[in-house]
Amino acid sequence: MTPQELDTSRLESARRLAESGHLDGAAAIFAELAADPHDPDRAQAAVGLAVVRQEQGDAEAARAAARTALATGHPEYAAQAACHLAQGFEREGDLEQARAAWQRVLGIGNSTYVPLAHLALARLAEEEGDLDRAEQELRAALAAGGPPPAARRLADVLIARGEPEEAARVLQAALDGDPGAEAARLRVQLGIAHLELACAQFAWAVEDAADAGDAGDPVDPETVSLAIELLARTLPLRGRADDAEAVWAYGLRHADPELAEQVRLRRERDQA
Repeated sequence: MTPQELDTSRLESARRLAESGHLDGAAAIFAELAADPHDPDRAQAAVGLAVVRQEQGDAEAARAAARTALATGHPEYAAQAACHLAQGFEREGDLEQARAAWQRVLGIGNSTYVPLAHLALARLAEEEGDLDRAEQELRAALAAGGPPPAARRLADVLIARGEPEEAARVLQAALDGDPGAEAARLRVQLGIAHLELACAQFAWAVEDAADAGDAGDPVDPETVSLAIELLARTLPLRGRADDAEAVWAYGLRHADPELAEQVRLRRERDQA
């Protein structure tokens, strides 16, 4: 057996020990392999040591092992180590360090982990209320082949920013791909985007009518009362019952008595 085969066998032994719960024995082997700068399995062993130390509750030792793996520049295990560091910093609430570690993942450029890093950076941006940055990271995740949930998260951001039409485009694009088990969730989210878009259109119709009235142009009471009714009945579906009541009140108190009467009749249909 060659030295490399022997080291590989020891690496596998350490992995089996870790999986069976013998963490001390696994850590001893991983640590020995990770300490040798010439060992071809050093990066992999260092990642294994980081995981074991984390399981043992020694965050500092886990971080040191992850940094050893990161320093090797290995395209796979350095990326795993950077993810490990980032997740640890997030657990501890050190968002700046977490952000820097996720950026290291992007710098390594492993296509398997790039979408994960963008998604994590988007999450950090959302927690800080930076929706512009969140949108940028989520779009980057999708461009890098990120999973369909990235499209749903991007749609959430766009809807929160008052851009339901763009949210619908993002969701439809995800559905046109291969969403797999995410299809139902994407369709529900698409329906929500269309509800938001409908609310916006109904509101604009009411505003357009108000502008026309102010300009002395004729206003169709039936059309405007219908827009008010549809808006007031759709808003509660989005958890905006108070806004719906305000819309009804606007219609019932409208200066045009014919329009106000039509709104009253529309609302009272539920009470008949």
